[in-house]
Amino acid sequence: MTKGPAKKIEDITKGFAKNNYICSKQISSAVYLANELEKPILVEGPPGVGKTELANTAALYYKKDLLRLQCYEGLDETKALYEWRYGKQLLYTQILKEQMQDVLKGAKGLKDSLDKLMKFEDIFFSEDFLESRPLLQALTSNEGSVLLIDEVDKSDEEFEALLLEILSEFQISIPELGVKKAKIKPLVILTSNNSREIGDALKRRCLHL
Repeated sequence: MTKGPAKKIEDITKGFAKNNYICSKQISSAVYLANELEKPILVEGPPGVGKTELANTAALYYKKDLLRLQCYEGLDETKALYEWRYGKQLLYTQILKEQMQDVLKGAKGLKDSLDKLMKFEDIFFSEDFLESRPLLQALTSNEGSVLLIDEVDKSDEEFEALLLEILSEFQISIPELGVKKAKIKPLVILTSNNSREIGDALKRRCLHL
């Protein structure tokens, strides 16, 4: 989890105040416990009550990057987790095609030619061609981060299930690359405007404000 200078709840209250955020003991306690217990915080309430500012101030206090995922109807893995850079893959394919004669130079027969081509297979689905989105960025950060999942109530129930899976283990599986597990678990803050009821399973995973 995102470790910082807080040794007790009062440290968070004072530290947030220095960043112009006056928080109650309930808020300070939630932030403190989120770090100690490695649990997300779910902040529910109408727009304009400072839900997003809590994440901004936490990032300032812990001196960590703030990664924001804005939720909306239809949000899926390609916008939240990762997608492949198909344009770059296509360009690489064209370059490989143009250099095919050099690539196959010295090959003896069909099998030898295929073996040479297979050496390039894994390159297409390597991290060089991977476009990381906020959830994956938070999991793979070497310095830790504060992850704001904003207005989670606007997302679909299917995406909520994906979130639950990720926040349970702080890891994801990318078929082409294997399992990506958080080196330093991010401090996760979810916000909701209560436009729909959040599922009980996700609520049980979180501390509440």
